[in-house]
Amino acid sequence: MKTPQVPERPADPPHRRGRPPEPICREAGIAHRTWLEPVRSRFAASGLTLDELVSRSGFSKTRLSELMRGKGLYPTWEITYSVVRALDIPVAPLRRLWRVAAIEADKKPSWIDDRIQAVQPTGSDERPLAHVALYQAMADPYSAYAQAFLQSLPRARHAVGEVFDVLWLTWDDATSSPDMPRHAWQMLRATVLSRAARRPAGHYDLRAAAFSTAHQAQAPHLIERLARIDVLARFFDAIAQLPDDQMDVTVLRYLCGIDPDAIPAVVGLPPALVHTLDHHARWALKQIFPDTEPQE
Repeated sequence: MKTPQVPERPADPPHRRGRPPEPICREAGIAHRTWLEPVRSRFAASGLTLDELVSRSGFSKTRLSELMRGKGLYPTWEITYSVVRALDIPVAPLRRLWRVAAIEADKKPSWIDDRIQAVQPTGSDERPLAHVALYQAMADPYSAYAQAFLQSLPRARHAVGEVFDVLWLTWDDATSSPDMPRHAWQMLRATVLSRAARRPAGHYDLRAAAFSTAHQAQAPHLIERLARIDVLARFFDAIAQLPDDQMDVTVLRYLCGIDPDAIPAVVGLPPALVHTLDHHARWALKQIFPDTEPQE
């Protein structure tokens, strides 16, 4: 009689040695957190201890601990770059995010340029082809959505650029998500709306879009143009009070002019669901403005 074989015990999942890192300090700004959170995530996934990171980077444990917590003075690019290389993080997107956060921290342009020029980069970064394809497909609709809320085209482009830099830094996580287009859209949406103005009631303020829409220019007289602006402002304000997905679909289709057939790919939702969202949004707006259709 054969002795039954005992199945091998699966290997224990890798775990981090030492105590977990302390949370990011409350004093760290939004732009600072934007690049620091992916760095902390990569450090946690690496399985390295802080002592091992010290050995790889060449900086003291105290300084690295402060960097990982966003504590004290804004870190120089030299120490940030040493951690980036030690953790094998793409340099180009993180350097751009580091620069934006340095401006947020009131660092002078000369200080920023000097710190970057003090580092001699080694190797080169190559964007994943899928990331390039996503950017080429989504840069325009993402920018149109961002401009609807942020009004300024430079602000919109900055927000979209930040999203794609963070996506590049966290590309492994993005591609392992169940629905990568949806993951990217939610990141874009969160980034844009974190910068958008809000009304006292709490919803986002889309009223300024009434001034930039082309419809007001069709009225020959000032009084008529002002009346149209007033109606559009109230209409856009109603759009901002729709449920999240309905608002997104409505903004993309009627404020941004995105082809309805392209919207499902932009927001990462099935076409049938997008059609339903559009139908419900139109019905809700019809109750408030019974004589107005969104496309009008």
